[in-house]
Amino acid sequence: MVYNIKIMQNIIGIDIGGSHITLAQVDPKNRKVISSTYVRDTVDSLDKQDKILSVWVSAIEKAAKKLNFNNLLIGIAMPGSFDYENGISLMLQGKFIDIYKVNIKEELAKRLCISTQQIHFLNDAVAFLEGEVYGGCVGGFQKIFGVTLGTGLGTTFFNSTFATDENLWNKPMKDSISEDYLATRWFVKRYADLTGKTISGSKDLQLKSKEIQSRIFEEFADSFAEFIAKYVKPYNPEVLVIGGNITKAYPHFEKRFNENLIKNNIFLQVKISEIFEDAAILGAASYALKKVKDQ
Repeated sequence: MVYNIKIMQNIIGIDIGGSHITLAQVDPKNRKVISSTYVRDTVDSLDKQDKILSVWVSAIEKAAKKLNFNNLLIGIAMPGSFDYENGISLMLQGKFIDIYKVNIKEELAKRLCISTQQIHFLNDAVAFLEGEVYGGCVGGFQKIFGVTLGTGLGTTFFNSTFATDENLWNKPMKDSISEDYLATRWFVKRYADLTGKTISGSKDLQLKSKEIQSRIFEEFADSFAEFIAKYVKPYNPEVLVIGGNITKAYPHFEKRFNENLIKNNIFLQVKISEIFEDAAILGAASYALKKVKDQ
């Protein structure tokens, strides 16, 4: 069956992580999340297959309440490793081990009594950038590089049509890989190295002394600018959009970061996510709409 995009107005965007599922209906006309339909449920990624799928299906049914499932379109942002086109989990380490090689698209379709053609998966970093293009801060740009700074390092590139996962997290940096210097664990390690004490990340750091804040945020800015110069500049993007929890501390490293970009002859617009948690939901929904349009 081929679905007509003109009647596919019942759209759910879903963001799935190792500990949660967050979803909502999306208004395609205004390109916004319908806030009254938000659902966020806890998921134990180490649970058995049936339990995980049951939680996901229950959350979808709650968010899609009163919608016509015959015309329901679902976009799902998932972490890797994952066969996004076919909807098959390839995660072997740390989370969702019991759904390894399971066709999630078929399982969800069967449990929701809908067609597999109504379900579309994409990488979570890609969903972030798709969301910012669709309803965030970079609508209208054609060449956009997106970076998410959080528990991991996400990198994605939008070249006028679809965003793609660029997988730059493991590119060499200093004595290790880029993610080791640009994710939350770096703040935890660096603070412990300098003070012998513990913080949970960049948010905690903002509560510490100005001296230690400045030192650590400046070092982070140096590493981030080095990453952009080495690995992002070759894409020649019009704009860089940054999201993730660390981005909420951007005012603490903005000046040093931009100074470093200029030193490297990089004159790039930098935008900070306007929609944060909504980006993946909007991105998943907009990606699903584009896939339906292409069918």
